[in-house]
Amino acid sequence: MRKRNSAVPTAVVNIFMILVIFVCLFPVLWMCAIAIKPVGEPVSGFNALSIKSPTLENFSRLFQLIPVWKNLFNSAFSTLLGTITTLFFCALAGFAFAKYRFPGRAKLFAFVIATMAISAEAGAIPLFIIMRKIGLINSLWSLIIPRIATAVGIFYLTQYMLDVPDELVEAARIDGCTDFGIFARVICPVIKPALASWASLTLIARWNDYFFPLLFLNKTDKYTLMVSVSLLPISDGLATPWQVILAGCTLVIVPAIILYLIMQLMQKADSFAGAVKG
Repeated sequence: MRKRNSAVPTAVVNIFMILVIFVCLFPVLWMCAIAIKPVGEPVSGFNALSIKSPTLENFSRLFQLIPVWKNLFNSAFSTLLGTITTLFFCALAGFAFAKYRFPGRAKLFAFVIATMAISAEAGAIPLFIIMRKIGLINSLWSLIIPRIATAVGIFYLTQYMLDVPDELVEAARIDGCTDFGIFARVICPVIKPALASWASLTLIARWNDYFFPLLFLNKTDKYTLMVSVSLLPISDGLATPWQVILAGCTLVIVPAIILYLIMQLMQKADSFAGAVKG
């Protein structure tokens, strides 16, 4: 009797989760379906999922309207390099806050946490002035340098590093390891799950970033893919070219989903590896 009673709620939960997953995936499936449908076929409702004659003409038209390869390179460059630098400097700052005792440490850490209450958009104007004075307008470095370290990343990695035993650091120091060697050889391997988790969040945020690329970049060949797709013409003669627009959206969203899934697999692998070593 107990097994039957427990099986009913489990089945209900599974059905509910399947419905939730379908609701979440339906917009993505609809977008991908419209992207390969020729002009003239329905683009609304459940009929949009039925594709009679799939075509890649919409992507061909998209490549004619915007420099897709150049914009894709801009997005990949700013995303990957921005994520790597953010991980490095946030982890380095977290290591200092977690494993060192220096005057003003608590106040400085409190100041870092306090800046989390201020949105990045609030400092857009002074940040634009700074970027213009140092000559980084229309440069991809303007998307990387201002966010080379973030308060959220420093706080997250600091809390994770606080759980690393101080005895590991002291043992490495006794063995003659330098401070940076302790960070690279002792701390980073232990916090790989945290690094993978923060990397996945940073990758998605930077890939989907729209505000700062639109603010700092004003040339078509310097745009990221997100900005170029958002600036596609909303009318083509008498009709809105939804197929072409959604083809562009597909190029933006599908890589983000793939990146997220890859980072999740890496995070799980690192977690299992840490559990086995422990």
